[in-house]
Amino acid sequence: MTAVNKITSIELQTVKPQVSTTQIDKAQSIIEVSSLNFSIKNKVILKDLNFTVNKGEIYALLGGNGAGKSTTLKTLLGFNKPTDGSVKVAGKEVTQALDFVRGKTAYLPESATLYPHLTARENVEYFLSLADIKKTDEQINAAFIRVDLQQDAWDRHMQTYSKGMRQKTAIALAILREAPIFLLDEPTSGLDPVAIDEFNQLVRELALTGATILMVTHDVYGACQVANRIGLLSAGELVGEFDAPQNGRIDTEQVHAAFAQRGA
Repeated sequence: MTAVNKITSIELQTVKPQVSTTQIDKAQSIIEVSSLNFSIKNKVILKDLNFTVNKGEIYALLGGNGAGKSTTLKTLLGFNKPTDGSVKVAGKEVTQALDFVRGKTAYLPESATLYPHLTARENVEYFLSLADIKKTDEQINAAFIRVDLQQDAWDRHMQTYSKGMRQKTAIALAILREAPIFLLDEPTSGLDPVAIDEFNQLVRELALTGATILMVTHDVYGACQVANRIGLLSAGELVGEFDAPQNGRIDTEQVHAAFAQRGA
C-alpha cells in the first residue's frame, strides 16, 4: 500500500490510516504543531512541521541525530520560540500560556534527573512539594505499584537503581502530578530488552487511561512496537507518517525502509 506523502514530493511506503488500537477520539487534538519553523542564526532547524497528537494516542517522532526531535520537544515546552508557525498544547498557544502548558505536561528526558542520595519515595515527595501537591503514603504506594516498581526498592537510595527503575520512578511522579500529557525524549535508550518491554507496556497502559504521549526516538523497532502513529523526521521536516492498523502494530520493515531512504 503506497501513499503519496503530503509534505514532500517523495513517495514513501506507509500504512493507510485506520482506527488505532486505543480507539482515539480524533476530535480531541491535545498537541497541535502547525507550520512550525525554527531557525538559529539563519540555520534552519525545523521546517514547516505539521502534526497532531490526540487524546489517548502514542505518537513517535522518529529520526536520526540532528533531525530536530529534541528541538521539537523544547519548543513544546516553551524553551524555543518559533520563528514562524503555531504550537498548541491542550488548546493553548505555548508561548502565551507557559505555566498552563508546563502544569499539564510531564517531561521525561533520556536520563531522569532524580537525586541519587534520596530514596524513590523521598524524591517523589520532594518534587511534589515543589509543585505544592500533597499526596498520602497510600497514594504514593499506589503510583509505585502502577508502574511496577518493586516494593523493596521504594525506600532504597536512587543511586542503587537501574535506569529502568529511575524511569519508572519518574513516571510515578508524573502520575501523582496528574499530568495528562507526556513528552518522552529517547525514553528506552540504554535499557535492556526486558526493561524496554516493561516500559512500553506502561506507556500503553497510560494511553488507555487517556494520557497523550509524544515520544522522540531514533529506535525504529521500539517506535513500531508501541506507537499508534509514527512521524518520520528528516533535517527538520516531516517526510512521512505511518498509522497502526486496527488491533495491530506498524510494519517495522516499511518504516525502516523509509528511514534508510531518507537518511533520517
